Amino acid sequence: MESKWLEEEVAKLGLEEYIGLGDIPDLDLYMDQLITLFESKLSHTKRYEGDKLLTKTMINNYTKDKVLMPAHKKKYTKDHIILMILLYHLKGIISIGDIKDLFSSLKIDENLDSHKLANFYEAYLACRDKELSYFNFGIEKRIEMVNEEMEKMQIHDEKVGAMLLVCTLIEQATYHKRLAEHIIDKCIKGEE
Repeated sequence: MESKWLEEEVAKLGLEEYIGLGDIPDLDLYMDQLITLFESKLSHTKRYEGDKLLTKTMINNYTKDKVLMPAHKKKYTKDHIILMILLYHLKGIISIGDIKDLFSSLKIDENLDSHKLANFYEAYLACRDKELSYFNFGIEKRIEMVNEEMEKMQIHDEKVGAMLLVCTLIEQATYHKRLAEHIIDKCIKGEE
């Protein structure tokens, strides 16, 4: 597997793009405006063009399940938007129940501390940037590992190499997911 090719493909993913606090309007948004914001700022995260990032049904279900606090006079505040961005990124990996447990640390209700949430989001974005540099370094190491194993086994099929790389990436994702779930159970929910 060629590391140069993979570096180019990683660059195409737009992993460094995100919605910063400055990108979130200070005025409250109606649901359609909120969906438009997500589509304009996060469309690069879609796997397929027809995928939906956020729908009215999703928003209503998150509110009904008390993952989000209800809209204020049919409008969504900056706090709602921050939580929905976090929710969007988390829901691909952990369950909505786990997200609800995580959000309970922030005391998600009408008394939510906006300053605390904004500070948390800024810290999250800073950690996200650092994580991206670790990711890029890790990709290089994984390609080296896959190429070494392919050479040892005298396998010269690019598709088999790609499959081995995918399997190692999924394995790493599984480790991260299991650790995240364990931390939720032990530190957030307080299970023994």
